[in-house]
Amino acid sequence: MLALLGATTLMLVAGRWVLPAASGEANLKPENVEIHIIDDNFFLKWNSSSESVRNVTFSADYQILGTDNWKKLPGCQNTASTKCNFSSVELKNVFEKIELRIRAEEGNNTSIWYEVEPFVPFLEAQIGPPDVHLEAEDKAIILSISPPGTEDSIMWATDRLNFRYSVVIWKNSSSLEERTETVYPEDKIYKLSPEITYCLKVKAELPLQSRVGYYSPVYCINTTERRNVPSPENIQINADNQVCVLKWDYPYENTTFRAQWLRAFFKKIPGKHSDKWKQILNCENVTTTRCVFPRDAFPNGIYYVRVQASNGNGTSFWSEEKKFYIEMKTVIFPPVISLKSITDDSLHVSVGASEESENMSVNQLYPLIYEVIFWENTSNAERKVLEKRTEFTFLDLKPLTVYCVKARALIENDRRNKSSSFSDTVCEKTKPGDTSKTWLKAGICTALFSLPVVIYVVRLFLRGVNYVFFPSSKPPSSVDEYFSDQPLKNLLLSTSEEQTERCFIIENASIITEIEETNEIDEVHKKYNSQTSQDSGNYSNEDENSGSKISEEFLQQDSV
Repeated sequence: MLALLGATTLMLVAGRWVLPAASGEANLKPENVEIHIIDDNFFLKWNSSSESVRNVTFSADYQILGTDNWKKLPGCQNTASTKCNFSSVELKNVFEKIELRIRAEEGNNTSIWYEVEPFVPFLEAQIGPPDVHLEAEDKAIILSISPPGTEDSIMWATDRLNFRYSVVIWKNSSSLEERTETVYPEDKIYKLSPEITYCLKVKAELPLQSRVGYYSPVYCINTTERRNVPSPENIQINADNQVCVLKWDYPYENTTFRAQWLRAFFKKIPGKHSDKWKQILNCENVTTTRCVFPRDAFPNGIYYVRVQASNGNGTSFWSEEKKFYIEMKTVIFPPVISLKSITDDSLHVSVGASEESENMSVNQLYPLIYEVIFWENTSNAERKVLEKRTEFTFLDLKPLTVYCVKARALIENDRRNKSSSFSDTVCEKTKPGDTSKTWLKAGICTALFSLPVVIYVVRLFLRGVNYVFFPSSKPPSSVDEYFSDQPLKNLLLSTSEEQTERCFIIENASIITEIEETNEIDEVHKKYNSQTSQDSGNYSNEDENSGSKISEEFLQQDSV
């Protein structure tokens, strides 16, 4: 059986069945195979293992990954070069993975297949240079840029409107004065000088995919001579309540103006759109450097406006185009804020809409959020809060310290961060929390240390009250002196029993009178006691003292 196969015997090489090659097979294989894709142009490049071998050609096949159907790669069959262009390959989907293989051929001898790693054409593709067309004005150059690829390009079919273009422009006489600008497919480069040669180059990029393309060739053009009628400058547009005001600067009188507008999305579409510009209502043949038109003349969106001047000598070029947002031109008034001290370490902030804002119904047109900036009056450190709510509380503050706050309103979820100006600054001092606590503690400590003194004073006071209103039942000493026996003393405490007088024998008759007087006093005292059913228990100090004096006089007389 081997004899029958002879020279055509099949061999298994690297897992694939191939025909055997001549003894020089190792010198025929391709090496370092690379794929290059620019826009819709596909290139296959490689190196030959032996450049000295003549009559060597190369052929390549391809297939969609997952299928087992190899097809001949157009443009890459029996080529003697080390590269080929297979742009004519019919790919229905540039997002599908494809496989390539290539081999060397010499007569009837072939090398083994060199298989290229599977790849997705769209991911391997690079952005080529765009086509550029230029027109000149006296102070501007008009650009018309065609996207990379062709109009029928399948590679960038979904990205033609997503390209962003960068222009590098310089005076031909000096490449040191380069400037770079981002432009639309149909755009102008302004702020140039008349009668000067400018050169430029353009590249395209896809920002969302982080892809940057190749620069175009360098294009040069001369600006025209200065026009007799200059273009209006410093275009401005503002919204005031329900009207829009368009303003511009112009140095000469006896001039009329007209203004036009264009929807911004036309700028992203390649090609000329001069017929898409529309006249602005109330801004035609005006003799002043401003015009007013109703805001509802424009639906919400992004627009461009331009102004042209005319007089008896002719018309100017159109002014620089001004971009504006109708929804952003609605005035957002600053909020009104109030600040209140709650405790010694916190302040409460309330944010409310101003009266003008309520009248314009900004909150109904656009949901607002508030940015509140809070700081200590003597410090530059700020706290920022960005919330949809209107009530804020700031904690962990210092007592008896002045804090200030201001706020502004922003349109919620607005990419352009449209906001009002900041409100007036409001300041407030926190309450004296810690100081009052210190005084309270000091008062408590003082009270604790002076408690014995207070108790002593209270006891003295109660003793006085008790002495006045609740005197002791003990009789005075002058009475107690004459009633030494316990039963007689008890008589003083009970008026129901008869009392007995004590008698003294006085030898000296000269004092009988005094004794009689004393007896009279005692009689009066007994009479008083006999008439009282209950002893009140009130005894005066005067009786006690007088009794003591009488006792002393008796003792002196007795001694005499």
